[in-house]
Parts: sequence; structure tokens; C-alpha cells
Amino acid sequence: MQESEIKFSDLELNEQILSALDGMGFVSPTPIQAASIPLLLEGKDALGKAQTGTGKTAAFSLPLLHKLELDQRKPQAIILAPTRELAIQVAAEIKNLGKNIRGLKVLEIYGGASIVDQMRALKNGTHIVVGTPGRVQDLINRDRLHLDEVNTFVLDEADEMLNMGFVEDVTAILEHAPASAQRVLFSATMPPMLKKIVERFLRDPAFVDVAGKNHTVDKVEQQFWVVKGIEKDEAMTRILETEETDASIVFVRTRQDTERLASYLADRGFKVAALHGDIPQSQRERTVDNIKRGVIDILVATDVVARGLDVPRITHVFNYDIPFDVESYIHRIGRTGRAGRKGKAILLVRTNQMRMLRTIERVTKSAMEEIQLPLRDQVAEARLKKLGLELQADTEHSSLEKFSELVEKLQTNLEIDAATLAAILLRRQQGKRPLFYVGEDPMTSAIARDKKRRAERREGGRDGRDGGREGGRSYGGETKDWDTYQLQVGRDQGVQVKDIVGALANELGLTKGSIGAIKLAQGHTFVQLPKAMNSETAGKLSKLRIRQKETAAVVCDFDDFRESRGGRRDGGGRRDGGRGQREGGGYRGNREGGGYRGNREGGGNREGGRDGERRFDRNRGSDNRGAHRGERGNSRRTTAE
Repeated sequence: MQESEIKFSDLELNEQILSALDGMGFVSPTPIQAASIPLLLEGKDALGKAQTGTGKTAAFSLPLLHKLELDQRKPQAIILAPTRELAIQVAAEIKNLGKNIRGLKVLEIYGGASIVDQMRALKNGTHIVVGTPGRVQDLINRDRLHLDEVNTFVLDEADEMLNMGFVEDVTAILEHAPASAQRVLFSATMPPMLKKIVERFLRDPAFVDVAGKNHTVDKVEQQFWVVKGIEKDEAMTRILETEETDASIVFVRTRQDTERLASYLADRGFKVAALHGDIPQSQRERTVDNIKRGVIDILVATDVVARGLDVPRITHVFNYDIPFDVESYIHRIGRTGRAGRKGKAILLVRTNQMRMLRTIERVTKSAMEEIQLPLRDQVAEARLKKLGLELQADTEHSSLEKFSELVEKLQTNLEIDAATLAAILLRRQQGKRPLFYVGEDPMTSAIARDKKRRAERREGGRDGRDGGREGGRSYGGETKDWDTYQLQVGRDQGVQVKDIVGALANELGLTKGSIGAIKLAQGHTFVQLPKAMNSETAGKLSKLRIRQKETAAVVCDFDDFRESRGGRRDGGGRRDGGRGQREGGGYRGNREGGGYRGNREGGGNREGGRDGERRFDRNRGSDNRGAHRGERGNSRRTTAE
């Protein structure tokens, strides 16, 4: 009961912040905000345990904004985030919450962007820095980021940060923190490494635990479609036409995409409007009112403007572009399933974004169903059914008699029968949404290719166990019955395949025939080991350390040990995706099988960069093509900074 009674105006925030919250329609804080804000305003160190999507950003941002001294030029707060995308989003939300604070300066710093521009911005003065650990530490080492006036350090999504291999950077940054600075840590889970950080750097922290299950996902049926065979625009129309929707939101990443996709859909007969931050507020309000009244049925929107949007008739959320982080995903799908109704969310995901999808599933503790796109003939059938219902509704229309006279007149003038006239009118009626198709559907061949790949993968998995032909390293023994273990060490910890093999052989006493396929990723490694290990060996495995790192080996259901798409069968490097054989320590395997190629500098993608493996993407239609290179000192870094 208490949660519903508390209002932001009760939390002793200044008038500039309260007016911004009121302008955004926020009256009452979420549980994590109500519990955290008073503690942080007092200056206490705090440890917040909360699931993504519970309002953590405002929980630590509002006290920061309240305590700012605007006449100071050096940073007063440092916020660390695990990825560049989250850093950008957190900075944007802080700017939005502080939009009525005149002179507020918030700076995002992360790898992959110009470090010269970031150094210039620091020199010109800033109040709050939001950054990834690698770039923050780099600027500290260069003596360009000074922490002597910082009064608050925040670690956002701390467990994810440590999982990605930022332990040393985070530790080094906190060691630079002034002794009097407040330290705040938010995390969905509390792994052992994080507990060590807390014990070392937080002083008698207040513990806020609102880590209950996020109920948004309970109310929403979640599905995904892997982009293949056709363009996403056509895929979007097929789904929109075959799903039984009332109103829906299609989420894209940029303002330009909202305008382009809305125009594409409108051109094909959908009642649609774009919604983004550059649209004047009055027009945005009219657009929202139009979807409430049924004037339009589809909004194509960016994340920021759709937050807080409450339209009960929205039955579907479509993620045309996968979000950069889990919190954005939860906010998106929360736009449906309103007023006690069951909602539905469908995500279009490229093959090089699957790791982000799995991260969403892991954090939200939910599973998404993979769906197949409707074939063209199914779409045409849906159009015909809809047209039939519309025509049936008009059978009793009062003006039909006059149109019957027109039909007779046209038949006479054109010298055609009624069936031919009806066919002509139907052809004109269909416009750009055909009622039938001629020729092969591109999806048919895409499905056939997918079935073939799956069959080859299964066959390749059997071959790989006999000799390493498909993907991972197999040591050629007779062992056939494997369990796959996930080790919590990978390239981010400097681990190479030879380290894995050496540790398994030396520490566990396994022979070559007892080590199956190995797949090395950024923050973890998958390895096949015999099911029939004795208790002594299993005990040693549970305590295994590689390069002084605990591996925390657990059995998992991973089985994708096929060759990376960027690999060459002859073992040669390639400029786009396979440069990292030596740096990444990957095993190249035999000439037929390709095996493993470590890829510390190779072409990655934004989502993949956050969650692990780097692969060269053959799909030229991909949203993300480039390699992202963070900087840390003079060394290269392949994180998602």
C-alpha cells in the first residue's frame, strides 16, 4: 500500500527535477526508486538488487542531479555501464530528467568514438560522465579525466560488467575514487566476484532488494523470427497482415527509420504514423490520440517517445530492430498487455544478433518461440479473407441499387460480362497488396536452405566428434558421449584455446581422446567433455582455474560448434572477420573442418559485441557491419564499448 502512496514530491527533490518529472507524466516512483532515492540523497553507499526494467536509471540519476554544483567544471559523478549502447541510453535519460536544469553537462565516453573529442569535452567541463570501464580507465591513464571532485560513483548492471571481463578496469577506477566519494552499485544478480567488489569498496552499504520477477514478461507472449530470405520491410507487412491485431507499435532505432518505414507501410494501405523525438509535442499528442480513437492502427516509434505510452487497444509490439539492451526491450513490450489483456511481442532478429536475444531471455527469465514467416500465398489468402468480410458488411448498404445500375451500364458500354467486370475491379482494388502471386516465394528457398543447413549441422556435429570436421577442436579419440560445459573464462580474460586444453590435460588428467569440441568466445568458452567422468575428475573440474581465473564450469545445452562464418577452410586469415587467429588464440583445425579462429579485432556487431562472439557477417543487409574497437592504453580491445 505504501508504494502507491509515495509521490516524487515526497522525496525532497528540487523543483527543477520535479517539474521535469511532472512534464513527463511521472507522479509516483517505482519500488527501487522509492527505496533508493532517500538513501542516496543522504550520501550513503548503496547496493541495489533489481531486475532490469524496474527504473534503476532514475533511481540513481535523480539524487545525482539534485546534488550537482553547476559552477564546478570537473566531473562530480562517474557512472559505469557495460556497453556503449547502455552508456548512451543512460546519458540520454539523465539529460531528459535534468532538462530543466540550465547549464547541465552530461558526457558519454566509450570506445569506438573519437577519444580526441571526448578529451576536448572533458577539458571544456562536464558535470556527469557516463562511460564504459575501458575508455574511462584509458582517459584516467592519460590524465584527461580527473576524479578529485567526484562525489559519486555508480556501477550500473554491475554483474553484466564483470561477466564481460571488466573486473580489472572497475577495480582500478574505484581505487582512484576519493575516499569520501559515495559508491552505488546496481545489479540483477550477486555473483561471488561482485560480492568481493562490494566488500572491498562499499562502506557499510544500505541494501535495497526489489529483485522480484518483472511481471511485464508474464503478460506478453514473445516470439522471434530470424531474418532470412526477404527484406525486413516485406517481412513486417506479412506479419502485420496475418496477425490478428487491434493496434500495434513497431519499434525502430532512429528517427529516419520511423519516417521511412511508416511511409512504406502507408503506401501499402496501412493506417500508420511515425512517432519520434523531433516531432513537435502537439503533433505527438494528436498522433497518440489518433491511435486511441482508431484513426490509425500502427505507430512506428523510437524507444524514448514511446516510454510511458499507455494505449489499452495496443495488442502487439513489433521489434523491427533489436534493442541495444534488455531494459529497452522490457520497456518496449510493456506497451502491450495493458488493462489486464494479454499482449504479444514479435522480434525480427538477424543471425548475428542471436546472442543479444539469448541475453534478453536469460535476464527476463523467459523463453521466446521461433516462428516462420507466412508464405506469400498465406498473406494473399488473409487479404482475400479480409476483403470478403468487408464486402459482406456492405451487402445491405442502401446505395447498392444505384451501383447495380452502373454495373449494367459498364457491361453494355465495355461489352463484357459481369464476371470479367468484377475481375477488373478486383485487380484495381488490390493496389500494391496482391490478392494472389505468380512465381516462387523467396521464403520457400530460404526455408529450404535453412533445412539443409540444419541437416549439415547435425551431420557435421557427428563428424566433429570423430575428427573435428565441423567447427570445434576434436582430439580424435573414441569418446562419443559428451556433455557440453560452459567455462566462465574467454578471450576477454586473455584465455586461448591452448590454455583450455592445457588445463584440462594437466589439471584433470584428460587424454586427447577425452576432449571434444571447443568454442572460445569473449567472456566464456564451451567445451565438450565425457559424460562418464569419475567423481575425482568431476571434483577437479569444479575447482578448475585457468590463468588464475575461476572457470565455474557448468553443464549447458549449447551445441553450435560449427565453423565461424568468417573462417576460411585453408586456415588463412581474412581482412573482415578472421584477423585474430594469433591474437585470439583460436585453434584453426584441419583443412577440411576449419575449426576455431580467435577474433580479437575482427568484424563484430553491436549486439554481438556486448554478448560475446565476433563473426564476419555475409548478410549485406545487416544493420551492423563494422568492427568496433575500443581503446585501452596502447592495446586493442574487442568489447562492446
